[in-house]
Amino acid sequence: MTPLTSEWVDKAEGDLDTALRELRARIRPNYDSACFHAQQCAEKYLKARLQEAGIAFDKAHNLMALLTLCLSLEPFWSAMSPQAISLTTYAVGYRYPGQTAIRADAKAAMADCKIIRTAVRTSLSLPLLK
Repeated sequence: MTPLTSEWVDKAEGDLDTALRELRARIRPNYDSACFHAQQCAEKYLKARLQEAGIAFDKAHNLMALLTLCLSLEPFWSAMSPQAISLTTYAVGYRYPGQTAIRADAKAAMADCKIIRTAVRTSLSLPLLK
């Protein structure tokens, strides 16, 4: 794995840790943040896969666009389209007034994130942790 791919993976794991911390918090959990960081984890993992393959990508938060770029490498990942679409809503929407996540949203975001995380880690021959 290239050093830059490794950095993307490390950043993704940091987002996963933050999302899990907020989801598990007993005092003042921030479910908006849990959803956002679940999205960020999935985004960074998709970017890690693209980076490793030498495929250029934009600095965008649309997971479906990133997933589409990955399909030339991993055609079966089209099955993750629902997760990519769902997680993309957390990239911006819940970061501003007007929408607020609840625990169920955060749990769903984490489940979607873990599906993408598992696929990318498997593709990169990384152990499945957490």
